[in-house]
Amino acid sequence: MPYKNKADRNYRREYAEYQGKPAQIKKRAERNAARAKLMKEGRVHKGDGMDVDHKKMVSKGGTNKESNLRVVSEHTNRSFPRNSDKSAKGNWDSRKTKSKPKK
Repeated sequence: MPYKNKADRNYRREYAEYQGKPAQIKKRAERNAARAKLMKEGRVHKGDGMDVDHKKMVSKGGTNKESNLRVVSEHTNRSFPRNSDKSAKGNWDSRKTKSKPKK
């Protein structure tokens, strides 16, 4: 949810209602572990504008195995259609780094 003023955002409530839930904490730990793995290999660096992408989304049954991870730009990793519940639309396992998926 975009906020015009950072002061309008209630971080305490956001953490209590969403980010502090055990399932979300586990997901965040898995994402952090995936990034740490590729940082150790030197494939990504802090502040480089790149994301660690799961070729097959974790929410769609993907894993944090090396074969399922790749480095892509933030824009590529975060720009795909979503359902009203914020889940990804369709099967995005085959999305490419520079092209948009076929409809």
